[in-house]
Amino acid sequence: MPATLELLAPARNAEIGIEAVKHGADAVYIGGPEFGARHGAGNGVADIERLAAYAHRFHAKLFITLNTIIRDEEIEDARRLAWQMYEAGADALIVQDMGLLELDLPPLQLHASTQCDIRTPAKAKFLADAGFSQMVLARELSLPEIAAIRSKVGAGNTAPILEFFIHGALCVAFSGQCYISHAHTGRSANRGECSQACRLPYNLEDAQGRIVAFDKHLLSMKDNDQSANLRALADAGIRSFKIEGRLKDMAYVKNATAHYRQLLDRIIENAPERYAHASSGRCTYSFTPRPEKSFNRGATDYFVNGRQPDIGAFDAPGFAGAASGSVTRLGPDWFELDSNEEFANGDGVSYLGRGRKITGLRINVAERRGRHWRLYPNAMPEDAESLKPGTEIHRNRDQAFERLLEKDSAERRIALTLDLGETADGFRLTARDEDGTSAGATVVHAKEAAKNPPRAFSALAEGLGKLGTTDFHAREVNVKLAEAWFLPAATINALRREAIDALTAARETTRPRLPRAQPVEPPVPYPERELYYLANVLNAHARAFYRRHGVELIADAYEADTTPGEVSLMITRHCLRYSHSLCPREAKGWVKGVNAEPMVLVNGKERLTLKFDCKACEMHVMGRLRKGRTIAIRAA
Repeated sequence: MPATLELLAPARNAEIGIEAVKHGADAVYIGGPEFGARHGAGNGVADIERLAAYAHRFHAKLFITLNTIIRDEEIEDARRLAWQMYEAGADALIVQDMGLLELDLPPLQLHASTQCDIRTPAKAKFLADAGFSQMVLARELSLPEIAAIRSKVGAGNTAPILEFFIHGALCVAFSGQCYISHAHTGRSANRGECSQACRLPYNLEDAQGRIVAFDKHLLSMKDNDQSANLRALADAGIRSFKIEGRLKDMAYVKNATAHYRQLLDRIIENAPERYAHASSGRCTYSFTPRPEKSFNRGATDYFVNGRQPDIGAFDAPGFAGAASGSVTRLGPDWFELDSNEEFANGDGVSYLGRGRKITGLRINVAERRGRHWRLYPNAMPEDAESLKPGTEIHRNRDQAFERLLEKDSAERRIALTLDLGETADGFRLTARDEDGTSAGATVVHAKEAAKNPPRAFSALAEGLGKLGTTDFHAREVNVKLAEAWFLPAATINALRREAIDALTAARETTRPRLPRAQPVEPPVPYPERELYYLANVLNAHARAFYRRHGVELIADAYEADTTPGEVSLMITRHCLRYSHSLCPREAKGWVKGVNAEPMVLVNGKERLTLKFDCKACEMHVMGRLRKGRTIAIRAA
């Protein structure tokens, strides 16, 4: 059978989650009240229940992020929360902490979080054998690496689903392998409280103390955009396509979800023998998706097609916007722009000002003047000399586009075939949906010949097809009567409503449930016999899990504050030697043979040594626990 392709969208809250489903998501991931790896994106049980009920109307799924590492005193709360999510209607738990697998969990699918750092076929195969049904592969993987994992875990109906991030912000470190926030502030990324040190400006110094790069955001990546690679990812084995953004606003989620829904629909339409939809209904939109208009730091497909030279957002960690023209003239309180774009009052624009820093302006008044636009900002920039003719202007807020997304901007409807037939004492309406589920309703009614047979047949078909604000649209209406009988409009409406109610109930009864995968017995051995702080083991249950799987030496998680001295605070495939043409493998001419190690990142008094593992093609940002930091303590 064709493989289903799942579009997985984020939700900060239930309202955004409902819009994600409405705009085409096959599944939504959201945080519950606690233990989700995005601090401040929690949701109450009632909201989870409401979102689950809406998603299930379209046979879409709801995944709960229970993906922080957990302290011993929190483990019972986590178990209780898992059961609450099950009772609220969730379909799966996304987890990082293996200690959860030692608990009495509800019969929900388990999905391995991106924080599990799944980069190798051996790690993926172990997690599948341990009972995970779906796993988020590392963002840094290439197409051949993804295909190798798919080959290892299998491709049948019982094989785990491979999930991959296709859009949104990129962590520079391998997920789950970044400790710089905890070391500096006591706020752990593995516990959902990342302080985003990667977005800070740094100087880069070489071994002699010379400045290689000055005041740049050297650990800040552009945003992920796999729009051009979706078919290649599907062919390599990806079945769940994930949009990043549980802290993003509704407009971002609407825009990105609609964009990728249309792209995946085209893939499915072009290869129906290979791929199929993962949920019910098709979407129509009142806007044209433009992901470049939502917050982004520029676009990169990262390492999917191999190492690329331009993956960093080094100039600024914010949203510059899309290029929209260049300055032609300046006035005392305005500037003119040569642009093919349409501007509006309230737009936001930006440009690279002094020191190549992004300067943003809010436009109070936008006037068209022939082929130019005259823009009056709320205030001219202080360094007005940096805004000169020829300066490229970017728009980072399109007021007209944002207003489109503030309104109802999508409809999702499930296709129906409606058949009206006769019974001995009346009529029966049968509704059959695109998934093959059917239900019906009957009415006892006298069979009176219509005075105008052609009009009667037309009125019956028209009345039955009026599905209004339901989740359905009539793809086909068949009136199968011996002759044109007269039926009052009220009778037609009541028959239609009853049939739709019966179909809605039948869809819930037949809704596919995600089965919980059973771990292999006896427990398979973990690929390694020793685990260091990088394994993120913070509780006794996690230790018990790894011991059951043959691990002999288990170190504490970094968050236990027992890891001494200077260690790797961040492990990344991003390489600053490569970015600055100092890679020993790539260097040519006079640079070849230059020893650029160690390098140092400098931010104020903070100095972070860089070490380079050329065999693994990785960079390690070294550091230690900072004195005087505040340790984040979970409130009772």
